[in-house]
Amino acid sequence: MNNVPMLEMQHIRKTFPGVVALDDVNLTLRKGEVHILLGENGAGKSTLVKILSGAYQKTEGKIILNGQEVEIRGPRHAQELGIGIIYQEFNLVFQLSAAENIFLGRERTNKLGLIDRKQIFESSQKILDNLGVKIDAFSLVKDLGVAQQQMVEVAKALSLDAKLLIMDEPTSALTDLEIKELFATIRRLKKRGVTIIYISHRLEELFEIGDRVSVLRDGKQVGTYPIADMTQTDLIRLMVDRDLKTQFPKQYAKRGEELLRVEGLSRKGVLDNINLQLHRGEVLGIAGLLGSGRTELARALFGVDKIDAGKIFIRGKRQKITSPRDAIMLGLGFLTEDRKSQGLIMTLSVKENVCLPSVERFSRWGIMDLKAEDQAAHQSVQELRIKTPGLSQKVVYLSGGNQQKVVMSKWLCRQADILIFDEPTRGIDVGAKVEIYKLMNRLTAEGTGIIMISSELPEILGMSDRIAVMHQGQLTAEFPAQGATQEKIMGYALGVSNGA
Repeated sequence: MNNVPMLEMQHIRKTFPGVVALDDVNLTLRKGEVHILLGENGAGKSTLVKILSGAYQKTEGKIILNGQEVEIRGPRHAQELGIGIIYQEFNLVFQLSAAENIFLGRERTNKLGLIDRKQIFESSQKILDNLGVKIDAFSLVKDLGVAQQQMVEVAKALSLDAKLLIMDEPTSALTDLEIKELFATIRRLKKRGVTIIYISHRLEELFEIGDRVSVLRDGKQVGTYPIADMTQTDLIRLMVDRDLKTQFPKQYAKRGEELLRVEGLSRKGVLDNINLQLHRGEVLGIAGLLGSGRTELARALFGVDKIDAGKIFIRGKRQKITSPRDAIMLGLGFLTEDRKSQGLIMTLSVKENVCLPSVERFSRWGIMDLKAEDQAAHQSVQELRIKTPGLSQKVVYLSGGNQQKVVMSKWLCRQADILIFDEPTRGIDVGAKVEIYKLMNRLTAEGTGIIMISSELPEILGMSDRIAVMHQGQLTAEFPAQGATQEKIMGYALGVSNGA
């Protein structure tokens, strides 16, 4: 590997009104390495890569690319400099095809100056095929699954022929097989001399793909280390400046009365004869592969999607839930998988988002009790340790993990006692995960029932009381979490009902 730096970021500082996001950060990248960027949510990772990608302008410091100091003027300039980025949140036009997204804004033209659609689709298909994914370049992005949409993002970045590729949580929506294919692609890129900044909270995968790791904490650089010299415990300690005694601090609460019962719930082509129960004080983990119907079940229970058949009982009484409003009034809360488009109003403040489902609680004769609103929002921020300059800060400016906490705080403020968490810790660092697990313990101790959907089997095993497994829209198994194994869950998730 060539040890001459291909990029140096020296004494980088970035400030926002009331916030120092980065303070004297230095980063050196070598040609052809995978450099891990690690830190809790709010540590400054996203800010640093946004400066590199041209989305933000640094306040102070220097950027030296291939020995030359550069001022990155914007995203297009960053692309021209050979810097590509794959954001955790998709940046796709869902009404366009995969090929049109891959070359969006860089459409190839023929001699007459017209868009050469044939060349665009042929080039896109070649890139997708080289990635090892089965995606037709003509497919509309809206018709693709989440994992396939992620791979279109990867293909779009690779089409830039980037010399520096930034990957922000690229595996968060991928299956194990797709992750292996992505890693194979990364290794091919390394051999071609491409440098990769890799951001992920899945610590186990960092040791498989990374060369060196730089750790940020509270906007400052902790240090840079060879990944081979580190352990997961070392990385966690560097990130949070404390030892995490246990990754899953599960506390078992007393199981109480039945809160929710579902009988024969069906939705044509999506859900087939679902039967389950949820009691006070328990966490029911829902496991299954992508496309198994886990999220569709949550949406049906919350009234987002209409059901074709089945009965829903809330606290022993049959109820008809035809809309989210019905569900909320019955004491249900839903933390959605996609927090930005479905869980938050990004242009509103922390306080407004926290209190939105509980407006009637703070209203008297049509007049809002602003003091009560402030107190409730402040309590939620304190309890969930949300990092924000103030209650009036717009949630769009918060880190991903803190945005997730704001979504959770909505339902705490609402005092919902049936909570559906769809991927509650996706994209959240290990320190924040433990905080959320402790919050789940507190909620169940107070009598709340939680349905937790998760793709992370250790999380399902570590935080559930009971586990239900889905496959192709059906519940294939249900069993106690104690004594269960990842192999047993995966067997049922694949439709192999051998109980191994």
